[in-house]
Amino acid sequence: MPLAAKMRPLTLADYVGQQHILGGNSPLTQSIVQGHCHSLIFWGPPGSGKTTLAEIIAQHANAEIERVSAVTSGIKEIRSAIDKAKLRAQGEGDNKRRTVLFVDEVHRFNKSQQDAFLPHIEDGTIIFIGATTENPAFELNQALLSRARLYTLKKLTREDLAQVLQRAILLCETEQQIKIELSDDAKQSLLNRSDGDARRLLNLLENCLDSVSSVEDHEKIAVKQVSVELIAQVAGSKIALYDKGGDAFYNLISAFHKSVRGSSPDAALYWYARILTAGGDALYVARRLLAIASEDIGNADPRAMQLAINAWDTFHRVGPSEGERAIAQATVYLALAPKSNAVYQAFNKAKALAQQTCDLDVPEHLKNATSNITEELGHGKEYRYAHNEENAFAAGENYFPEALARADSSHTTLYEPTDRGLEKQLKDKIDFLNQLNRNSHEQRYK
Repeated sequence: MPLAAKMRPLTLADYVGQQHILGGNSPLTQSIVQGHCHSLIFWGPPGSGKTTLAEIIAQHANAEIERVSAVTSGIKEIRSAIDKAKLRAQGEGDNKRRTVLFVDEVHRFNKSQQDAFLPHIEDGTIIFIGATTENPAFELNQALLSRARLYTLKKLTREDLAQVLQRAILLCETEQQIKIELSDDAKQSLLNRSDGDARRLLNLLENCLDSVSSVEDHEKIAVKQVSVELIAQVAGSKIALYDKGGDAFYNLISAFHKSVRGSSPDAALYWYARILTAGGDALYVARRLLAIASEDIGNADPRAMQLAINAWDTFHRVGPSEGERAIAQATVYLALAPKSNAVYQAFNKAKALAQQTCDLDVPEHLKNATSNITEELGHGKEYRYAHNEENAFAAGENYFPEALARADSSHTTLYEPTDRGLEKQLKDKIDFLNQLNRNSHEQRYK
């Protein structure tokens, strides 16, 4: 058996980590200890103990466990597991037992496959335990989520991993009749490279032990030395976590966006590089920069949008090598640009106002007289051509429907520029035009 399988805890007392849901007299701990098992879903990263916890729950509940992996199984395997559960539920005496159906990588099942569990959860045929590394809100049926409690598991802490490592070393020394020498630096290297994943830690330790020969010390005891250099050779290069369309994908792009919005060019470049290192598409970042230019910068610096477009265009013209650098240039510029979401907020308010007042007719003076008939109806009548007015501005004119114009002005004051960047000048221009409107003797709606 692999070391990770040998090390799998059998009882809750031996389980390491996840104290935020298992610590003290938490509800989950109490239900496990008392054998009151309920259907649930574990959401967490690989190696955080989802499978182990499911098996511990089944043992405490004195239930048989049926394992189904969404990677290799389909409806046929689901039905087979359900049929076995029904037979156990219908048994008599000692033959009557509950069944825990553990579904690993449950997010890989489509919606109809997930629906297959619902009636059997409801009638008590199975105690459903699903494990997923992806956000259940996106990947699982709402019907399934409503029938199971969701618990979020976290990466193991360094203290948790150190405890697992100590147990693993003791087991290996006992089984193989050897002594393992592990310096503090080597221990830290193992913990760092495991990244909160107990399975990765144990596999790395096992591979290191398999890769080094033992030597006898002065007491004739076989010794295996695990050095930092050996760990680096066995571990190889890190594989960046990135699953297009998955949580890692959205988390990285979210960190990038928030870094640019927060005016941190260094952090923005870091997350951009993380995306590229993981095999992400630089053009996706370019598209996000365009969104940032309108959402977070707006008219505080209109050049930001043009620079983002130029970076995108450069990528297509010269290819990834230079194109990625152009996107990096745009990233730094947008991170340092003055920020304003005034246009973003104004547009949202405009859409909401339009939805509420979509029955209001266009005022006659704003309609276009496209024929003699519409001209006779008054379309365009008394329209003031701005270019013929002083300052090319028809002071006192109003371009809203009359009902809105006469209502509280807060409803029609949508764009409120900030005092940052170019918007400060736009704010001064708006204040100037508003003053002209207030002083005008030619008010549209008197």
